[in-house]
Amino acid sequence: MAPDLETALLRAFVSSVRSGSISRAAAALGHSQPALSNQLRRLERTVGQRLLHRGTTGVSLTKSGEIFLPYAERILAMSAQALAAAGPTVTGHCGVGLMEDFVTPSLVEGLSDFSGLHPGAKLELVTGPGPLMKQSLAEGRIQLALCDPFYLAETPRWTGRLPLAWSAARTLDLRQDPLPLVLFSQPCRWRAPVFDALEAAGLRWDVVFESTALGAVQAAVRAGLGATALLRANLEPGTAADGLPKLPEVEIALIRRAGRDGDPLLDAVENLLRRLTDLAASTG
Repeated sequence: MAPDLETALLRAFVSSVRSGSISRAAAALGHSQPALSNQLRRLERTVGQRLLHRGTTGVSLTKSGEIFLPYAERILAMSAQALAAAGPTVTGHCGVGLMEDFVTPSLVEGLSDFSGLHPGAKLELVTGPGPLMKQSLAEGRIQLALCDPFYLAETPRWTGRLPLAWSAARTLDLRQDPLPLVLFSQPCRWRAPVFDALEAAGLRWDVVFESTALGAVQAAVRAGLGATALLRANLEPGTAADGLPKLPEVEIALIRRAGRDGDPLLDAVENLLRRLTDLAASTG
């Protein structure tokens, strides 16, 4: 009989890849480093392939690991999505607002899978900065917003905290003075904590690229233009950067439009977003 893939082992693998370090992944997951290393070895035995290169500077993906990573992320997202969708079939329309920073692959795939399981439910996704989320919620275009609570007056249904991490191409010299930065354009409240962390470490910086689009920020990092701060779930393989000041966590909140309490579709989508946010936190 073919072996099963345990979600705990997959979470250990994804977290190690996204953090670029087994020790950082162990701390994020609340495990000891030897325990996490053992989980990774068990996963590699199950798969029958070496998935990670381990070195003094951290971990990187093998060719097999590069192929395996999107499947591991998909399985974890599907696991969270399946738990959220286990209730009765739901129908109707639900607009979901997402700040660009929060558009992680697992979140988008989870919402897509939800639509597939509930053909009578129509999900409309709107991405953009905080002020757009505020406007879309007020106009009724969206009923749920996953964003920085700073921009909205409504009391959040729930909040969470997600870690930021440095991302840079391996060809970028992080010892440059000033350090070139790639950032999200204003309004972006994550810029100030990045500047504060650099200033506290006595480092100078120069913003060399700005964009409101996550894909553009990632492309600029891949091109070696500068370093940036992203949610760990949005770090592309091989871009986790060491040697820069520790970054803080950022707050994320789920806002629900007034008057939509008790809606089964919104309940189901909110539950899914909560599980996917918890997944992002646990693999960060």
